[in-house]
This record gives sequence, structure tokens and C-alpha cells, in this order.
Amino acid sequence: MEYRILGRSQLHVPVIGMGTWRTFDVRGESALKNAHAVVNNALAHEVTFFDSSPMYGASEHVLGETLRGRRRDALVATKVWARTRSEGQAQIKYALACFENLVDVYQIHNLENWLEHLALLEGYQASGHVRAIGATHYSASAFKELRTVMRTGRISVIQIPYNPLQREVETEILPLAADLGIGVIVMRPFGEGSLMRRIPSAQDLKPLEGFGVTTWSQALLKWALSDMRCQIAIPATKNIQHGSENAAAGTPPWFGQEERALVARLATRSN
Repeated sequence: MEYRILGRSQLHVPVIGMGTWRTFDVRGESALKNAHAVVNNALAHEVTFFDSSPMYGASEHVLGETLRGRRRDALVATKVWARTRSEGQAQIKYALACFENLVDVYQIHNLENWLEHLALLEGYQASGHVRAIGATHYSASAFKELRTVMRTGRISVIQIPYNPLQREVETEILPLAADLGIGVIVMRPFGEGSLMRRIPSAQDLKPLEGFGVTTWSQALLKWALSDMRCQIAIPATKNIQHGSENAAAGTPPWFGQEERALVARLATRSN
């Protein structure tokens, strides 16, 4: 596995990961069994990057349980989301207990108290419990502050929303990430589900067949990953078949300008 976010590659080697918001905040034997099946299927399709957060309810615990005995087969990202250092410290200790004392990518969620948490995470990075430090935000109103954090030189990853209807990051965030060599994780590739409400027809998608695209979700994922500045897209799903379909979008060939423009037009028409 080669990920620029871990400092091992400057090549464009994009991959599909998996988010856990809502989908892994589950309880009960049946739901936990399904979570295990989803992760089993993901790993079988070489989807090895999983993103979680303390604000996702039980997701950190559930993800940790699904990876028990095979933690080194996966890359785990999670977040600190706390107003105070002590609360952040408690969140980090809990996450490390869930993930066998190693978090591959630890992110400051929505830039909450970022300066204090950044210093805290750097300590864990120095001790070998955190491999890479990042920052996230979902709102364009916070992108000025995100750029400030990026320019500190103290993070190597950002997580931002990016899809054909949400493209604010193209103006300054993605160019700055490229200039600084910062890895990019794409959240909300389906627009929190809004882009899946009206699915383009098979005929609409036919021009994309040569790129291995047969579903609308694949088209949206490949649209994001075909931007050379993006490394990972993290759709969430409880459905094994959808997981398999999503995984297929993480392989070349990548879209050119014409194909990305087509997907953007279809997205606009579907909303």
C-alpha cells in the first residue's frame, strides 16, 4: 500500500476507503455481525483504509472489534473532537485502546481547539502511537482557518468534502495541498446521499463503461479520485454489494476532463 498521507509516496495512487459515520454506530448481535461482514468484504477487495470519529457514537469500538486479530491488515483513521485538552486526551486514550495502540491517521475534527490538540497529537506521534496527523472540516466558511493549519507544516493530511456539487475546495484548498505535499481524504463523495436520490440511467453512464464504471456511485467516486490532488475517498455503506461496487471505482483508468464534465452535468441534472 502506498499512501502519500503516510509520507511513503508522491505518486497519484488513489484508493477507495470506507467511512463509518452512521453505518458503524450499531448495537445488537445482528448489526455487529453485518459490520464484520462489511469489513471482511472490504479487505477482500483491498479496501484497507477505515475512517472513524468519537462523534460517530459506537463506531470506533465497532470498527476496532471488526479488526481484532488483523489490525495490521488495515489503516485506521480517527479524530479528536473536544473543547479541552483533557477531553481530547480521554478520546485519544479510548481510540488507542480500540485500535491496539496505533492510529495511522489522527485528525483534528472540524478544527476544534486545533492548536492545543495538534501539540497533544505530536506527542503521540513521537511515541509511535500515531503515524500521521491531519485536520478536517466540512464547511467552506472554515477553509480560511484550514489553510492556516495547513501552512504550519505540522500536518500531512486534510479531509474535506468534494463532489460534483460541492467544489469549493478547488479554489484554494486543493491547490495548497498540492503545493505543500499534503494528502487529501475526500469525505461526502455522494453529498451525504443527496446525489443518490435520482440515479442517472444506464444509457447516461454508457460513455463511462470504458473506465470500468457501471453504477452512479462508481462514477461519483471516480470523479473525485480522478483529481490528481486527491488520494482517498471514503464512502460509507452497510451493504456488502455496494461495498464491492465502490471498491471497483478505485482502479484506473481515470477520468479526463470530458468524463468529469459529464459526471458533473449528470449530477446537476439529478438534483
